[in-house]
Amino acid sequence: MTSFNDLPQTASNEILATATAATGRRYLGMGMLALLGLMLIYIAVVQSPALEWRLFLVLLGAGSLWMADKMRRATQTRIELTETELRDSDGTVIALIADIDGMDRGFFAFKPSNGFLLRTTSGASNEWRPGLWWRCGRRIGIGGMTPAGQTKFMSEIIAAMMAQREMKLDK
Repeated sequence: MTSFNDLPQTASNEILATATAATGRRYLGMGMLALLGLMLIYIAVVQSPALEWRLFLVLLGAGSLWMADKMRRATQTRIELTETELRDSDGTVIALIADIDGMDRGFFAFKPSNGFLLRTTSGASNEWRPGLWWRCGRRIGIGGMTPAGQTKFMSEIIAAMMAQREMKLDK
């Protein structure tokens, strides 16, 4: 019986670079959100402010707990770069390499920490994986809880692919 790893990978399916959430940042981020949620619910129960404030605090606390769980689920996956696409390890295609129009890695770019920003030629549905990536129309942010070395390596490969594509178009 052969496993998935034993099957030959085609050139377009070969993973060139990956970016995963750093363990320490992952647990710190989830822990802070969960602690905030529990504290807000605790204050609503123990301090017994006015009913409106109690409901507000409980809703805010539940939202923080929900966000901690969403972050937990999102950071279990990793970002994978192949020759044709940038995808999440759960199969979600973040962007096709052919659609990438530009990249911002600068100090003042509106990008996730330790990451980079991509602009694509066509928009896609808005999605957010806290700590890993987000997509809003034509803009895609990669990074957040990822180590800087992994995202820098990934952005360098994407930049090289874009330059290679431009050279082919110029010929």
